[in-house]
Amino acid sequence: MSRTDVDANVAPVWHRGRKAMHVAMVGLAIPFVFPTWWMITSSLLPQNEVLAYPPKLFPTSPQWSNYRDAFADYPLAQQYLNSLYIAALVTVGTMTVASLAGYAFARIRFRGANALFVLVIVGLLIPSEVTIIPLFKLVDALGLTNTHWPLVIIPIFGAPSVLGTFIMRQFFIALPDELEEAGRLDGLGRFGLFRRVALPLARPALASVAIFTFLNSWNLYLEPLVYLSDKSKFTLPLALTQYTDAYGGHLWNIQLAASVTTVLPVLLVFVLAQRHFVEGLAQTGLKG
Repeated sequence: MSRTDVDANVAPVWHRGRKAMHVAMVGLAIPFVFPTWWMITSSLLPQNEVLAYPPKLFPTSPQWSNYRDAFADYPLAQQYLNSLYIAALVTVGTMTVASLAGYAFARIRFRGANALFVLVIVGLLIPSEVTIIPLFKLVDALGLTNTHWPLVIIPIFGAPSVLGTFIMRQFFIALPDELEEAGRLDGLGRFGLFRRVALPLARPALASVAIFTFLNSWNLYLEPLVYLSDKSKFTLPLALTQYTDAYGGHLWNIQLAASVTTVLPVLLVFVLAQRHFVEGLAQTGLKG
């Protein structure tokens, strides 16, 4: 039997296997897609139909006024801006700290570097609930309660920065030494090598750090709950708890409409950095 005949027999089997794999992947995706679809469609329903059974997944008369009410009757716009600028500051600050620390651990040889790195990584094992009380006492002593400063400063030097440092270190370790040697021949010092050689090549890793950090800051609930008391200073996770009627019952349709709007910035950040994000995860796992 010739090679052509073998290929002709194998091709239909390969195509059937590929179709079966696609069908299986679509089936596995349904449990993950369904909650998002239900959230979007339920945000367009009247209050008394949100919890109907079976759920209404295709609204016949969409109530777009739910989105208007989410912003008109509550300070959601201000709370939206609060989350945006806090997440942006935390992301930029964490990228700066993590890239500098990651480069130092990866490319600068000094005594105790490995032990110090392990000590830093241990910070990931400490739950935020354990440190929230001493941190609150510190913030209160500094007079920073009911301000956004704790939500900006603490994450930059906390767990998100530790994770970012690990990602950046793994990336910088994988860089060839020849790149820095060429930079030294051009007269660059240590900081020049970092800024002009290593950092421009680290865009994939920086994209990974940016997405993880932005998502972490965007979803913070415990810390804003502890540090903030003024509704105008709330971030979005806290803002979503304010949609109640006079009797304390949840206004599910308006709450879900507000929830849909909170997903949009995260999707935008991921879409913009998706290619670099995937590349960064692949490259930071090349070398331990």
